Amino acid sequence: MTAASGDAAAGRVLVVDDDPTVAEVVARYLTRDGHAVECLADGRRALARALADPPDLVVLDLMLPGLGGLEVCRRLRAASAVPIVMLTALGAETDRLAGLEIGADDYVTKPFSPRELALRVRSVLRRARGGVRPGGGRLRDGGLVLDAGAHEAALDGVPLALTAREFDLLAHLLRHPRRVLTREELLERVWGWSFGDTSTVTVHVRRLREKIEADPAAPRRLVTVWGVGYRYEPADA
Repeated sequence: MTAASGDAAAGRVLVVDDDPTVAEVVARYLTRDGHAVECLADGRRALARALADPPDLVVLDLMLPGLGGLEVCRRLRAASAVPIVMLTALGAETDRLAGLEIGADDYVTKPFSPRELALRVRSVLRRARGGVRPGGGRLRDGGLVLDAGAHEAALDGVPLALTAREFDLLAHLLRHPRRVLTREELLERVWGWSFGDTSTVTVHVRRLREKIEADPAAPRRLVTVWGVGYRYEPADA
C-alpha cells in the first residue's frame, strides 16, 4: 500500500469495522482523499496486522466480534504510538470516554459523514507528523522540555510517550502560561473544532497530568480553575 506521492497529509490507513457497508464507504472516501487503505473486520487480526506492519493511522470501530475495539485500542496503544480514530455509536458516551482514556486520538460518532471522517483522519495525521504547528520551536519549563520541530517531549531527561493530541495540548499550555483557558477554547485551538464534546478535553487533561505531574491527583502544573477551565503554572515559578 502506497499513499499518494507528494501529499504530506496522506498515509496508510487501516480501517477496522465488521460492517462491510461502512468499511466500503469509509475506504472509498479515504482512498479518494489520497490514502492507501486496508480493511479488516476482526479485532484480533487487525491488532496483529497493526503490530506487525504499523500503518500511519487506524480507524477503529468499537463494536467488533471477538476482541472488542476498546481492547484493541488498549493493546495497540501499549505497544505503539500509531494514531487511532474511533468510530462509536451516537449514544455510547461511556465507550467514547473509555477509548479516549486509553489513548485514542479522536472519535467520530455513527451515523457520520464520510467527508467529516476523512477530514478528521487528515487532521490527526498532520498533527501526528508535526505539520501545521504554529509557534514551533523548543519550549521549556524546568525539567519539562518540548521540541515542536522534532515532535518530542521529555521530563527530567526521560522521553514522554504522548499521543498527537496530548503533544498539541501540552504545547498550547506551555505557550500560554498562567492564562485561564476554557474547555471550549482548548477544543477550538487544539482540536480545531468550533463545537463538540468538551469531555474530550477533560479526558486529555487527565491523561496529560498522569505523564507530567509528580502527583496527578494534586497537580501543580496543570491546575483546574473550577467552573472555568485550566491554567498552566510553570514549575519554575
